[in-house]
Amino acid sequence: MSRPSPKSPRRAVSRHYLGEIDKTMLMGMKKTALVSALCLTALAGCAGPTGAATGSTTARTTAGASTGTSTGISAGSSAGASATAPGAAQGSGAIAWKTCTGLTGPDGKPAAADPALQCGTLAVPLDYSRPGGERINLALIRVKATGDRIGSLVFNFGGPGGSGVDTLAMAARAFAALGTRYDLVSFDPRGVERSAGVRCGGDVETILAAVDGAGGDKAIRKYVAACEKDSGKVLPHVGTVDAARDMDRIRAALGDAKLNYFGLSYGTQLGAVYATHFPKNTGRFVLDAAYDPSGTFADRAVIQATGFATSFAAFAKDCVAQGCDLGQDPAAVKKTVETFVDGLRDKPLKVGKRTLTHALGQLGVITPLYAKATWPALEQAVAAAVKGDGAMLLALADTYTGRRADGTYATMLTSMQAISCADTSERPTPAQAAAVNRKIKKIFPVLAMSGTVPPCAHWPVPGDNRAKRIDATGSAPIMVVGAKGDPATPYRWAVSLTARLKTGTLLTYEGEGHGAYLSGSACVAQHVNTYLLTGKLPARDTTCPAA
Repeated sequence: MSRPSPKSPRRAVSRHYLGEIDKTMLMGMKKTALVSALCLTALAGCAGPTGAATGSTTARTTAGASTGTSTGISAGSSAGASATAPGAAQGSGAIAWKTCTGLTGPDGKPAAADPALQCGTLAVPLDYSRPGGERINLALIRVKATGDRIGSLVFNFGGPGGSGVDTLAMAARAFAALGTRYDLVSFDPRGVERSAGVRCGGDVETILAAVDGAGGDKAIRKYVAACEKDSGKVLPHVGTVDAARDMDRIRAALGDAKLNYFGLSYGTQLGAVYATHFPKNTGRFVLDAAYDPSGTFADRAVIQATGFATSFAAFAKDCVAQGCDLGQDPAAVKKTVETFVDGLRDKPLKVGKRTLTHALGQLGVITPLYAKATWPALEQAVAAAVKGDGAMLLALADTYTGRRADGTYATMLTSMQAISCADTSERPTPAQAAAVNRKIKKIFPVLAMSGTVPPCAHWPVPGDNRAKRIDATGSAPIMVVGAKGDPATPYRWAVSLTARLKTGTLLTYEGEGHGAYLSGSACVAQHVNTYLLTGKLPARDTTCPAA
């Protein structure tokens, strides 16, 4: 395919580019609303089995951060049996920190023990209505402050379902400026990885393939049955409100009077829910790539499809401007990508012993749209796939699904499913899902699915809407950060979440990508760091230019 201009060095990305991609962009910051848009059909919330039962002894653990019993659930004790009052975190106990072991590096290989990374566990009630009953052990990780310590800064990097232990281990250097004064702390939320992670038996790729065509409903019923068998005791208790209660226990165990917090993507919802339930315990909060959970399933799907369509249009324009292997103009780029992805429905592409299915092709295209730095990977991956080599596109999809180098999967997708379904009482009908899918197809066809099995179909837990209520009246000021070019959490959510909080201050970033702090914007970094380190907020309506 001819090109209008020579390829710039920035776009000359090698096949090994994925090894250089900032994993905090591709792994840590995934968004709950993708459950509605990309996974609106029989993916049942974009979840898939991990191939490991809850009691599996092969699941990754860290020294000092194991889940206690093989199920991650232990018998309770009489201690703390009385109800915990709002604002208090009774019976939290101390965390015994030890050097982390058993972590995996960005290349998927075992990471060498790093004395700077400390891991531990904290026992919390499985069911907060029975605080003296069974417990689960939350896995935590810490990087101690390098300078004059002012407290702890707790992170949630997104999901729902992302491992804070894994992400902070890889991303700590990106937050080094904050690490001069804070202990950097993160954790696997309940239902995630080492913290009684939700596991559903089977194979993620089989589910992703089956739900995109005939037999989807049958595949989902089988999958849901496996979830109930392997993780049934945990499923009713993995919602965001309970995770917020866990964070207050973490705050108390860390010895902090108030929780200082940095939430990205889904982490903004978790932070907003915490501030709603514990306003007096809320310290300095930054919510970047903000998500407003108050809308309906249909609203979220349409808003996010629009966000991805806008980001893809920006990618296509940028690609053409620098010489693009996918087309001579943005319309041609769009047609190339849409035609290839749609063609995978009937003709999936073999990649060695694996198969690039339609669903995996969708994820391979969507994933690099999360960060402008990874746009070149999207161009090269699709260009290669069109010629019959789907390896790079499949590798991009693997960063989303949590597939490891050894072929096993993290609990990312199964945890995402469980948490998302716990956080809503909505159970759309097949007809409602099909109607939403038709809207998505008009907005951004790459996201449109073949099947029409709704999200949370056949889920064994009813779910509730407590995590949709946001009102942090009485809390300290909360900084909300939104990027105008965010595909996964469009800017309008940053505006609406700021208003719902009642105590929010909005910082606007004019650039592209999911998450502004790690975008390379010195302006955003300065304002966020200043607030977290000194408590000084930016002026109202402050805007940072694109980096």
